[in-house]
Amino acid sequence: MNATKKVAFYTLGCKLNFSETSTIARNFKDEGFNRVDFSGKADIYVINTCSVTENADKRFKTIVKKAQKVNPEAFVAAVGCYAQLKPEELADVEGVDLVLGATEKFKITDYLNDLSKNDFGEVHSCEIDEADFYVGSYSIGDRTRAFLKVQDGCDYKCTYCTIPLARGISRSDTLGNVLNNAAEISEKGIKEIVLTGVNIGDYGKGEFGNKKHEHTFFELCEALDEVSGIERLRISSIEPNLLKNETIDFVADSRTFVPHFHIPLQSGSNDLLKLMRRRYMSELYADRVKRIKGAMPHACIGVDVIVGFPGETEERFLETYNFLNELDISYLHVFTYSERDNTPAAEMDGVVPLKVRKKRSKMLRGLSAKKRRAFYESQLDSTRTVLFEGENKKGYIHGFTENYVKVKAPWNPELVNTLHTIQLTEIDEDGLVRFEFVNEKAMAS
Repeated sequence: MNATKKVAFYTLGCKLNFSETSTIARNFKDEGFNRVDFSGKADIYVINTCSVTENADKRFKTIVKKAQKVNPEAFVAAVGCYAQLKPEELADVEGVDLVLGATEKFKITDYLNDLSKNDFGEVHSCEIDEADFYVGSYSIGDRTRAFLKVQDGCDYKCTYCTIPLARGISRSDTLGNVLNNAAEISEKGIKEIVLTGVNIGDYGKGEFGNKKHEHTFFELCEALDEVSGIERLRISSIEPNLLKNETIDFVADSRTFVPHFHIPLQSGSNDLLKLMRRRYMSELYADRVKRIKGAMPHACIGVDVIVGFPGETEERFLETYNFLNELDISYLHVFTYSERDNTPAAEMDGVVPLKVRKKRSKMLRGLSAKKRRAFYESQLDSTRTVLFEGENKKGYIHGFTENYVKVKAPWNPELVNTLHTIQLTEIDEDGLVRFEFVNEKAMAS
């Protein structure tokens, strides 16, 4: 194969997908490919798909058209969750040449002996029961942070979710491999690592190919805290029933773990939580928030919530709204429920009209803006540490404090990928926080 072939990548969905795309990209580099931006002309376009929401499904066709417009002769490959769940559907999309499922995606270069366009998409997709081995990955595309995959798959049976069908059983990277990957990342000068997976609180299950837990998530955190060279460690999303007191207390006193938690709630109604087959009730969730704020009053807490799940009456929606309104949280990620094939929820009674789903989503997004503003205001006059990002956005550089307050300053390339102690001073018209450098000559305006 010509060593000067160009490859481009597009990632839909979660941080886990981004970490896996980065690993796949390194495999292409090892095979002699040159990586280019997705908007540029490439010989092969790889799209890492998501199927958590209907919108992610629809976006796939748009992305294929975008690649075909740049280079009609380019080879187009689809990998990831949607490719595992509905391979034939993706293969039927005009312009798609190759579809690879859960176990095949990390071997994509083995399927590329010929980059000629196909009349029909070629499918290589396993039965999901065969996705029982672990492939480690991490992303290093952003100089300031990396997404480190520590776990894959899920054994939970939430009635709305397709992830177990797309990614298989819960399984973990070995502790030694996670620590080696973390060390590699730190050696590249990256300041922050975000731990990611499908259900990271379940870390340790399947670590050596069996179902028992060799290590716990808490033990993983303890070990990572000792890796030299890492400035920051951030936990991505963790189930409330798996976020233990020992982990919360450890983060509060940790050298590297930052006071930021993202905890899925999905509903504040216990009736709906039961219908969703979640493994906790709202009382446990409220207890987790109280425990975090007791140990770290300045901690940022993000929440996932699903709107319009079957059986969500007006009363149950208001139960969720009021529960969230009273919680000491910092922001919401609001997901409008969409029916997914082969899930129990798709067959449930009490379907919520789309118009009502959208109205309720808008209400919760308004609540999220209110919560974020209140959290930012609570942080004014405090002293924090900011890590600046690498993008010039309309003449400004942005960064995040350890507790996930987004700040901005006039663009200065010397600030990229650097940590600074700052004092938060005011919230501007964009809802971002202005600041002053502490014990430094430079000052944000």
